[in-house]
Amino acid sequence: MTEYFKGVSQIKYEGKDSDNPLAYKYYNPDEIINGKRMEDHLRFAVAYWHTFQGVGLDPFGVGTAERPWDSISDPMELARVKMEAAFEFFGKLGAPFFCFHDRDIAPEGNSLKETNKNLDEIVKLAKELMKGSKTKLLWGTANLFGNKRFVHGASTSPNADVFAYSAAQVKKAMEVTLELGGQNYVFWGGREGYETLLNTDMKLETDNLARFLKMAVDYAKEIGFKGQFLIEPKPKEPTKHQYDFDTQTVIGFLKTHGLDPYFKMNIEANHATLAAHTFQHEVRVARENGFFGSIDANQGDMLLGWDTDQFPTNIYDTALCMYEVIKAGGFTTGGLNFDSKVRRGSFEPIDLFYAHVAGMDTFAKGLKIADKMIKDGKLDKFIAERYSSYTAGIGKDIVGGKVGFKELEKYAMEHDQIKNNSGRQEMLEAILNKYILES
Repeated sequence: MTEYFKGVSQIKYEGKDSDNPLAYKYYNPDEIINGKRMEDHLRFAVAYWHTFQGVGLDPFGVGTAERPWDSISDPMELARVKMEAAFEFFGKLGAPFFCFHDRDIAPEGNSLKETNKNLDEIVKLAKELMKGSKTKLLWGTANLFGNKRFVHGASTSPNADVFAYSAAQVKKAMEVTLELGGQNYVFWGGREGYETLLNTDMKLETDNLARFLKMAVDYAKEIGFKGQFLIEPKPKEPTKHQYDFDTQTVIGFLKTHGLDPYFKMNIEANHATLAAHTFQHEVRVARENGFFGSIDANQGDMLLGWDTDQFPTNIYDTALCMYEVIKAGGFTTGGLNFDSKVRRGSFEPIDLFYAHVAGMDTFAKGLKIADKMIKDGKLDKFIAERYSSYTAGIGKDIVGGKVGFKELEKYAMEHDQIKNNSGRQEMLEAILNKYILES
């Protein structure tokens, strides 16, 4: 078989003193952290779309990426070559998982029938390549945003024909996800939102979105797909206001429509910041409400107001993320998918390896820091003490539902001289810095 990434051998763990940019400094797959291999804690996945479809395009210039398959013009031959190159990449990186949209791996034809035929052909190749690889499918999904038919949305489109086409596309994507052993299926509402309420029936659109998801639940049962359904919140871009704005919004939507037993969250770091939240906040909301599922690992640029999808290199963020992941009991079917793209100026094939190594090391370091934070227990102890007034006396009665306004008024009349305690934010941030610097 052709070697596409020449000059790159199997990337190995060399330790923190290594200067080799193609070696792991902190990611040691077999290192045991709290009774579990690091690889099993982190469950890294490569995003097919950015890594093999990204060309370095931006609104002001053509693509800059140089790839071994650039001279191939036939769409199906190009799809086959990219799939072969992908499994070479997965193997050299040592990635346990990958993720894809249906249109990432196979091109659209002149009809839905031809498009499905193209997809079947590439899925057959992927299945063969997976037999000789340790890399598995973390999740699949459908691209319901790229083609111009989705100009007004997919399941929320005002055009019922688009709704029907979207259902057919998701049906097929679910089938191939099942065929390839995918452990999850993701719904990202790429254009499920609106630009202006002047032309929008918001109730019909959101009700139709719920109907669509219920159909997916029913079809999963019909075909025996037992993987986890995930929803990926995003507040804006490409639409001005998307219905899956953030984790709390999605949870409310799911509960309103009785869908909460079937879905969990696929949280993306850059989407969290677009919603004016921290990455940790979104994971915490999912965890505390029982909706923690999977993570799209990236970061944004705080100076830019759009989804830059940069590879994660901020150890502060990854430590706090993994703190929440550990608190959630760790990943089950989910993982850390690098929904990240190399910068436009990083256009050589080897930059794909440099970027993934950097991201994997950053999360590995974050895992070790988070494990130490939890074992040390200083933050947990501080929080427990801060809320200790709810473990005895009137606070315990409030939590236990034993008092109402009348009882609380009587208590307040007798205890109206209130003394608060400091939140000590700066002290706690200094403690967090100490964990980071000394781990």
